[in-house]
Amino acid sequence: MPEAIILVAIADELLLRTVSWFLKEHGYDVLEASDSAGVFEHLDAAVPDLLLLDVTADTMPDQGALKRIKADVPWRDMPVLLLATLPPDDNTIRLLALGATDFIGKPFRVRELLARIQVQLRIHHMLVTARAELRSAEEELKSARAQAESQKKLVGILNEVSGDFTPDEIYHLVVRRAARALNITHCSLILEDEQALVSTALENPAIRNLEIKLVRYPEIRAALERGGPVLIEDIDVDPMFAGVRSEWASEGVDPGIRSVLAIPFELDRVQSGVFLLRTLKNEPPLTLEHAEFADAIIRTATGAIRKAKTLEITKADKLRLEELASTDSLTKLLNRRALMERLEAELDRARRYEHGLVLLMIDLDHFKSINDGHGHPFGDLVLHDLARLLEHEVRSVDIVARYGGEEFVVVLPEQGKEGAMVFAERVRTHVEGHVISTGGGNGNGKVSLTVSIGMSEFPLNGIQTPSELIARADE
Repeated sequence: MPEAIILVAIADELLLRTVSWFLKEHGYDVLEASDSAGVFEHLDAAVPDLLLLDVTADTMPDQGALKRIKADVPWRDMPVLLLATLPPDDNTIRLLALGATDFIGKPFRVRELLARIQVQLRIHHMLVTARAELRSAEEELKSARAQAESQKKLVGILNEVSGDFTPDEIYHLVVRRAARALNITHCSLILEDEQALVSTALENPAIRNLEIKLVRYPEIRAALERGGPVLIEDIDVDPMFAGVRSEWASEGVDPGIRSVLAIPFELDRVQSGVFLLRTLKNEPPLTLEHAEFADAIIRTATGAIRKAKTLEITKADKLRLEELASTDSLTKLLNRRALMERLEAELDRARRYEHGLVLLMIDLDHFKSINDGHGHPFGDLVLHDLARLLEHEVRSVDIVARYGGEEFVVVLPEQGKEGAMVFAERVRTHVEGHVISTGGGNGNGKVSLTVSIGMSEFPLNGIQTPSELIARADE
């Protein structure tokens, strides 16, 4: 084949020159060797496309040399065409058995030699092409398997983070699953706020919102500034870490880190943080493949994070609305609607478990005079203080509510009449001892309070409903 390189190894100088000449005339590049040493000298420098070897001379490569050629990876696919005697002797037959591809008898015709060479070169070319295609197919198969495995891991991560989690829980899941998938030990998620906060770190699960100094993390700064991934395979030599290395040296610190990967991410088109991966000096460095997979992970996770944040805001709004709907705006106690719902539930529980229940109706005395004499803002202050006093006196299972105006209700589950009377007397005493300053208004500038307390008890007196219980206490 034209432009192919042929190594011609013939001991006879005249025959060597003759063969080299007509091969060159037919467009081949020719290397010449007159003995075994010359053959290996050329082979060590470059691998020809074919070796034309005269085996009729003792100075040429023998069976041991051919074994060496066929055992060496760069040379073993090189076709070897023998120039031999006719009929072929035992040496020629053994060389063919060791891997020589063909032979031609001496004396030979030039046309036949050229034909044999062309056939061997064509076969060699087909073999090389087939092996290259095989290697390419194997690489494609390997790549496809790796992609399939990556997709499987990504699907697993997506399925895991798509549950009903808070953003913080998703951050932790992402860090843990990414580290497992990439087989690394250092993985963190940094949130960008007014300062950089480590939201979660694999190497220290206890870390939550730890503030860090970005001046010590050039890779994070660069990722945030560029808006794209930053991969440093060796921080000991990369110029980006020159300043930090000087600081480490002056402080006598060895972070033990070999490579770093910082991937910024956005939430709702706003730059929100950095996904940070690191490997130690005794671990393989991070690569572009790691970067691609980690980028896919964080892009997969951001959708779940957005959903979790929306859900978190929605739940918080719902709780606030529920609180507003069930809370008296002035005293922050339960309002009448919420009281009736809670009282209905407590009555049901008392019936089911045959427990007692007592309701106290607490009415602030002379409240109209307080409002008229000191103004409504002061009246509001009085109601607020009474609410706090009642909250302080009750147990955690008790219910305190503002029924309306200056009336308050206290529900005492699993309580009898005697215990309720002790409680009511304690409240009355504490209220009478509570003096509120008017801020220099009428009289001596202070107001003392008194309350009237009504009581009803379940299951006495045929009471069945919350309204009946309240009405009996309000008599």
